Amino acid sequence: MYALGMVEVLSIPMGVLAGDAMLKAAQVSLVTAQTVCAGKYIVAVSGDVAAVKASVEAGVNVVENTLVDSLLIPNVDKRVISAISGVSVIENVQAVGVIETFSLSAAVQAADAAVKAANVELIEVRLGRGMGGKSFVVLTGEVAAVEAAVAAAENCEETEGMMARSVVIPSPHMDIINALL
Repeated sequence: MYALGMVEVLSIPMGVLAGDAMLKAAQVSLVTAQTVCAGKYIVAVSGDVAAVKASVEAGVNVVENTLVDSLLIPNVDKRVISAISGVSVIENVQAVGVIETFSLSAAVQAADAAVKAANVELIEVRLGRGMGGKSFVVLTGEVAAVEAAVAAAENCEETEGMMARSVVIPSPHMDIINALL
């Protein structure tokens, strides 16, 4: 089983420390380590469940009182990792769904719930850069599938209280599609 883990902290130095501890604690792959608004830092890793769990625990253990959130998704859809890394390849954009969250962890959880609920493709999972700490997920597919995916994300137990807004656009204008890709 493939897993994704993430630690989000209020301090850039503590975030770098967490990343170092996470990568030394277990055999995991670094998905991303970066600053995000407003002065926060995230580290995301992937690998087998036990390794990712140990990695996240190691990161949480060193960040003192700067921890914002952490997550472990034991059976993550690999498309979520591609979308976080910005390497999704989308050939045919149909309807578009945009899901906005108040936290980075909620966006990742929402993306995973969405792709597991319906036949959709993730265009991007944008984690809190230049958005005051908010994050968003962009996905595509047939209208009914996008609606089902967005509904699943909105109703995901792990995102409770962290959803901002979402929208489904049945036939987006080509310029908007190009802006998203």
